[in-house]
Formats: sequence, C-alpha cells, structure tokens
Amino acid sequence: MLRTGVANLPLHGGKAPAWLTNRMCKLAREIARIIIDEHGANVFLKRISDPYWFQALGCALGYDWHSSGVTTVLTGVLKQALSLDEHGVVVCGGKGRTSRKTPAEIAEVGEKIGFSEETVEALTYTSRMTAKVDNAAIQAGYPLYHHAFIVTAGGQWAVIQQGMSAEDRTARRYHWLSDNVTSLVVEPHNAIVGETRRQRVLDMTAKASEGARKASVDIAKERPARVMRLLEAARPLHQRSLMKWLPEAENDGWHQSFEALCMPRSINWETISRIYEFQPRNYEELLSVKGVGPATVRGLALVAELIYGEKPSWEDPVKFSFAYGGKDGVPFPVNRRAMDESIQLLRRAVEAAKIGDKEKLQSLQRLRRLIPEKVNS
Repeated sequence: MLRTGVANLPLHGGKAPAWLTNRMCKLAREIARIIIDEHGANVFLKRISDPYWFQALGCALGYDWHSSGVTTVLTGVLKQALSLDEHGVVVCGGKGRTSRKTPAEIAEVGEKIGFSEETVEALTYTSRMTAKVDNAAIQAGYPLYHHAFIVTAGGQWAVIQQGMSAEDRTARRYHWLSDNVTSLVVEPHNAIVGETRRQRVLDMTAKASEGARKASVDIAKERPARVMRLLEAARPLHQRSLMKWLPEAENDGWHQSFEALCMPRSINWETISRIYEFQPRNYEELLSVKGVGPATVRGLALVAELIYGEKPSWEDPVKFSFAYGGKDGVPFPVNRRAMDESIQLLRRAVEAAKIGDKEKLQSLQRLRRLIPEKVNS
C-alpha cells in the first residue's frame, strides 16, 4: 500500500561546511553540463523552476532533503558551478545582502553576453518586480531574505526566492519561469512551495483580485487628499487591524499575532503623492513605483473593498508542500509521475557524469533512498 507524507523543513542557522559545498559544486557542474548538452539551457532552466526537480537535485548533490536550507545552499552552489562559457547559464543574487547585488550582476552578465541596454534594463526590472510581487502583492507573512535570478545566454530567466515567517519559523519558496509568465501581477508563479497553508492570505495576484487591482489603481490616481479621506472613511475610529476586515471565521493564534495583516499606523503619503504624479496605467505600474510596499498595497485594497465593494482574494496561493505534498491532498496531491521523471533525469545525469565512482555511487544511493522513503514506504 502506497503512503506519502509532508516534508516539514526546519530552518537551520549557520553555513554548509566547505567540504560539502565543494563536492556539491563539482557534481552540480557535471549534472548541469550533461543536461544542457543534451537538452539545452532552456530545459535546464525549466527544470530548476520545477519544485520536484529542484528538491531532488539538492538531495542528489548531498544536501538534507528536509531542510529549507536546500534553497539557499543549492542556489549558492549553482552560482559557483554554472558559467556562461561552459553552460550558457548564470545565477545572479543570493541570500541577504548578496541579493542587493543582483542588478549589478545582471549588468555584468549582459556585458559579457552582449545584451542590449534595453534587455539588461528589462531583466533588471523583472528581477526587482518578482521580488516586489512576493513581498507586497502576496502577504502571507514570509518577507523575502533570498533572491536568485537565473539567466541564460538567450535571455530566458528563472527566479528562485524564499521568505521566512518569524512567527512559526517556516519557509516559503517562490519559483518563476519566463516561458510561463504572461503577466507579472496575475498568477505569475510556476510554483509556490511551503509547508503551511494559511487560512487568510492577501493575494493581489489572484485572478479573483482583478476588480481590487483595478480599483486600487483608480484610487491611487486620485489626489492624495482624497485618498486620505477615503482611507479614513474605510477605517472608522482609526481602525488599525485588518482582523475586522476579514470574513467571520475562527481565528487561530497565528491570525491574532501576525502583524502583516495589520494596517500601518500611517500611510506613506510621499509614496501616494509619487503614484499620483506618475498616474499608473495598470497594477504592475502601480506596484513598480518606488516606495510601494505591503502597507500601501493593503491600504489601497482595503479602500477598494470597503468603499467600492471590490474584494481581493484571501485564498493562500501556495501550490506545493516542500518536495512531495501530502497524503490528504493538502496543500496539493502528490504528483508521483512528475517526481519520478525528476529522479530519472537526475539519475541518468549522475551516471554519465565525469566524477569519481565513489561520489557517483553515493549520489545514486541518495536518489534511491528518496524514492522508497517518501513514496513507496
């Protein structure tokens, strides 16, 4: 009888030891080379944006399959292992302060490849907006601390970024793929991976939030004085908590203590003025304005619903649990076919890799353990 489980990923401090990351880099370089030689850089990018394959790759390289650290360590390893000359793929950004270097690194990559100035600007804008969407347009309590922008010599890109909840020490990972993005602000993700599904998440990227997005733009284009009056009218007695905004439901401790759904004490009126002067044509342009963050997004969405009746989506957009999903179908049913395909591709790559027999055997053993323990046990 088949059994499945949910992968709970504890947050670990510190750094992966050098002896491990050095070996991971060596094997990652070989696996990437084989896949790119056989299938092309775009296929490798597509695989990276697949949460099954990403998690299996981390396991094959030797990292703990159940740790959220696989995100930061694996992308860090890929940043060292991949090169434009050998693979035609490069990783920009990273964890913490390193993520702020992403624009400069994209510019450097663009110069090496020969991208036009417009292409470099477009890639830099995309990098910034993907981070802004996951920090502000989706408010589940996972502020980002890691942003990796992966780009090919052909200009295709993928984003792997992760946020952490300070409330319960869980992580959430966001996968983006250029081939699958038709809008940066309307359900743009290839996957959203997390251990926990929240009962209430403000998701301005949901298709159901279309009315709220349009109303937010219209409100923001009004004179700041009018926006101030609308906001005050929407929160009588200077209401600060959005708990009163939520539909009646049984609140858990996370709801009661989670500050991401609390109205700020004050709105940044300089930002509101900046939006008014800019006169955005759509929600993406609104979100792109400097200074627009979670508080501005919440305030405008609040007015959009309470004054104009345009309700945003409060359904958590998380699509996958880390690695394999749950037996009860929450947050998603196990897709054994996708998992098996990921493992088989990695197995063939490892077998063909030009590495020592011992390293090859250990990697294959890790992949074999992944199958019975998580799927067929």
